[in-house]
Amino acid sequence: MPPLQFQPLSSQPTPAFWSALTELKLDKFKLDETQQPIIGWLEEGKTVSDREALSTSSQEDAQIGIDGSVGVGGDAFGMSDGMSPPSTIPVTGIVKIFNTIEHFRKNDVKKKLFDDMVETILESFASDQPNLNPFLLVTFADLKKYVFHYWFAFPALAAKPAWEIGPEGLTHMADEDIAEIRTLEDDMSKKSGLKHTAYLVYGARGQRTVAPISDCERIYERINHNEVFVAFHDPSSSKHHPGWPLRNILFYLKTKHSIRDVQVICLRAGLASRQCRITSPEGNQHHPDLSDKLQAVGWERDSFGKLASRQADLGPIMNPARLAEQAVDLNLKLMKWRIMPSLDLEKIASTKCLLLGAGTLGCYVARNLMGWGVRNITFVDSGRVSYSNPVRQPLFDFDDCLDGGKPKAQCAAERLRRIFPGANAKGHSFTIPMPGHPVALSSEQTVASNIRCLEDLIRSHDAVFLLMDSRESRWLPTVIGAAESKIVINAALGFDTYLVMRHGVERIDMGSKELGCYYCNDIVAPTDSLTDRTLDQMCTVTRPGMAPIAAASAVELMVSLVQHPLGPAAPADVLGSAKNYSYDAVSGSPLGIIPHQLRGSLSNWGTLLIKGAAYDRCTGCSHHIIEAYRSGGFTFFLKAFNEIDYLETLTGLDLLHAAGEAVMDQVDWDDSGEDE
Repeated sequence: MPPLQFQPLSSQPTPAFWSALTELKLDKFKLDETQQPIIGWLEEGKTVSDREALSTSSQEDAQIGIDGSVGVGGDAFGMSDGMSPPSTIPVTGIVKIFNTIEHFRKNDVKKKLFDDMVETILESFASDQPNLNPFLLVTFADLKKYVFHYWFAFPALAAKPAWEIGPEGLTHMADEDIAEIRTLEDDMSKKSGLKHTAYLVYGARGQRTVAPISDCERIYERINHNEVFVAFHDPSSSKHHPGWPLRNILFYLKTKHSIRDVQVICLRAGLASRQCRITSPEGNQHHPDLSDKLQAVGWERDSFGKLASRQADLGPIMNPARLAEQAVDLNLKLMKWRIMPSLDLEKIASTKCLLLGAGTLGCYVARNLMGWGVRNITFVDSGRVSYSNPVRQPLFDFDDCLDGGKPKAQCAAERLRRIFPGANAKGHSFTIPMPGHPVALSSEQTVASNIRCLEDLIRSHDAVFLLMDSRESRWLPTVIGAAESKIVINAALGFDTYLVMRHGVERIDMGSKELGCYYCNDIVAPTDSLTDRTLDQMCTVTRPGMAPIAAASAVELMVSLVQHPLGPAAPADVLGSAKNYSYDAVSGSPLGIIPHQLRGSLSNWGTLLIKGAAYDRCTGCSHHIIEAYRSGGFTFFLKAFNEIDYLETLTGLDLLHAAGEAVMDQVDWDDSGEDE
């Protein structure tokens, strides 16, 4: 009789599987190369009719075979309840995810994994549920390019001498017989809660019984061998060769139970099921051990028939916007699991940031926020893009300056969405009212509308960046931000100096505010600084490198603050407090110390960390101001805009000035000459 040959088995990993592997690699496995269990499914082979061939050939000759495969999907790692696709059988395996392509290519490592799985198969022979056909997957994931190098193996034990197939070969089984067997299998699976890749069938038609394959010794002892069949789910569609899983089934029957004459039922989809008789002329009937130099094969061949790994490139089939989103996340997740495990990336990504000012600082702050994975960014600016802007403000180009210039806020938001489609960027164009800039009666309605819009924006965002080009324009958001206890980050530029600071909020544990705001060092209220300015005063005169430095510092300060357990109420660090700081410190930010103010200078390449106390007469954040705002609302703001002395009178600065003048009046000035 001719030796039995088996149809090789193929793999079919889905894009959902690679997506799940990517997520787990970044969030859970990281650099861990430990083998992981996975679950796949085995498809049965099937045949389809060739309509053109039916006209010239018999129905059997017109059938085209389609082999089944082992598939793995998004639920392969057990992250969901995931059911196997219809008409498939669940199969188990292991995956080894290598960290480098060089390690993946080492054959000795793969051989060790393969041999270990063969040993596992042999060890399972002693159990009531032998695992006869597990699979192995080795892979390297290039997560920057979404290219996955992989190689499947379906270990099969080689029988010596080879099995032989009867002279009839594979013959068709009656449809009613197959229907009865499948019904019995379903009943057995429901009772045991397991779906078997192979099982025993015995008895006459209409009186058949099924049993797990581990019962074969007991059944073969009391049932005529001609009435016992081994049924298995066959991925082959060949008319002459059964599928690959039958190799280990036959090896198990022979070595474990000394069965050398087997009737086989190849269960295939549709009407393609077949049966055959297989025998082994002689051979070792005992369980082999490692000294027997057991031979096993099973590495999958590539499309050219060579023993080689394959490659899955998901880049071309993925949504480019989704690719960009995952690529942004990749850099941040690498930072987290390689350097800083305690970093809370979700907290950063979910932080909604309001940028007041879409100029040089606003553009650079927005780009740095996106680098940190911040998705929600809103601009407020009343200006339009001018010809001097694009070279200093990276969100604009020359075309944005034409026809009077596009509105800065909307243009910046649109550019962010073009740079990264995952950004939820919006722009609002309106003027922020300022102290010292009286409001005409005809403009009060517009000003009130702008204030309501600013209030709504500050309340709906978590962090507010003050990036305007005048001192008084920062006052209104300072007041609202203090009343709402928001994170407020201030950035201001000089010619070769910059200031980056966070505004203090009330600490619950202290019942008071420790750190000051932008106006806490002032003893005068903010006034009009925009009227009667010369050209050099109207334009921002600063060294080009100042804005990127200040913007980056502002974003890093905000991110560090978000990571601190106390959030915006975090105490201020100065250089001396950083001596014993640890990245693992539970009480602080994993990113390091969090200063109150950064004052930098390019003239001496220095940065000072300054802690400024809150001032109880501050015109921006003191309790006098906040209470007046909460009780007076728009009326309070209107007085601050129209009455030049109102804020100083409200906070008591006028009394401070009077006391100071009184002291000065009591000084006995010496009017004598310089020599004396």
